[in-house]
Amino acid sequence: MDRLTSMRVFLKVVDEGGFAAAARALDMSPAVVTRLVADLEEHLGARLLHRTTRRQSLTDAGDAYLERVRHILLDLDDADSLVSSRTHQLSGVLRVLAPPVLASHVLAPIVASFHQRYPQIQLDIDVVSHREPPVEEYDITLIGADAAFDANVIARKVISTETFLVASPAYLARKGTPQTPQDLLQHDCLRIKPDAGLRGRQWRMFRSDTVSDEVLLDVQPVLWANHTDTLLRAALDGAGITGTAVELAAPHLASGALARVLSPWITGRFTLYAALPSRKFLPQRTQVFLDHLTEHTRAGVALALAGCSVC
Repeated sequence: MDRLTSMRVFLKVVDEGGFAAAARALDMSPAVVTRLVADLEEHLGARLLHRTTRRQSLTDAGDAYLERVRHILLDLDDADSLVSSRTHQLSGVLRVLAPPVLASHVLAPIVASFHQRYPQIQLDIDVVSHREPPVEEYDITLIGADAAFDANVIARKVISTETFLVASPAYLARKGTPQTPQDLLQHDCLRIKPDAGLRGRQWRMFRSDTVSDEVLLDVQPVLWANHTDTLLRAALDGAGITGTAVELAAPHLASGALARVLSPWITGRFTLYAALPSRKFLPQRTQVFLDHLTEHTRAGVALALAGCSVC
């Protein structure tokens, strides 16, 4: 029995949710996949999976074995990557996890340029929102956080920016441009759904050039949404004023599709982190992706701010 192959097949069965799906992903027959997992169980003397006609689930032994197998295979892949990097041939699969808004506005715009620079590195991106993302299972996990971020993870800061208010020029021409935060009470506002509590429903604003001026506004928005892209799209279409991070607004500010409102007032500060698994060394393909991500994200924000006279 090729134990490494059997381990990879077992991991794929778990990740794909079944033997048939794993067989398709590995380009193997279902019978071969089933046999390899059975051989592994026989070698270990323990059942790893509960099998029914509809689904498979991990046994307690399988759950414990899975975590060790995942780390072993990641270390083997990293060892291959290290040797490959020494021959200046960067290659392999880079697994990235990101929530939808960061996948759309931060990851997607750099895919083409990264592929042109490193054509042998294959990006494998999962777009999922997690309260506690499984950082150990990915090479890079993108996390957007405010100033209170204090998660127990290894993370590199990509960029720190501010969240501020934006609106389309068409909306401002129709409704006028607010001159003070209190003017927002007379405007069509688009807001992300807050956490529970009164303070979450109030709009907190403060000046970026001082720590003393702060206001809390009881703004009744024309739109609540729990989806950032929905608010951004509505703002682009002239529905009203919304708050967003510079990274997300950057291309629209640069093109003139959005304009900043109420500078230098901001609604918060935002930091983009790249969380990394706890491993002994950083694969070269991970390092070059982090460098590329940081370079292009910072350049895009700088370009947008340079073209925005009131930013």
